[in-house]
Amino acid sequence: MDIDQASTFLCGSILIGIGVIVVVAVIVAVNNIFSRYWKPVQWVHNVPGMQSQRFATEEELKTIDKTVDPALK
Repeated sequence: MDIDQASTFLCGSILIGIGVIVVVAVIVAVNNIFSRYWKPVQWVHNVPGMQSQRFATEEELKTIDKTVDPALK
């Protein structure tokens, strides 16, 4: 490999790297611009037989017994 081929390879590698960085930055920017208009995908509603997730309320958390069974240690 002579100096011309090495310099061409180096320049090409640098330009491809910069191009990949620019493409990723554009994809992230477009995603951030349009994400406020998108609705989240609810896979649970699309699959029959599955129930949706929910978080426990404060009242339900207060009813949970927080003691540890000594036999489990």
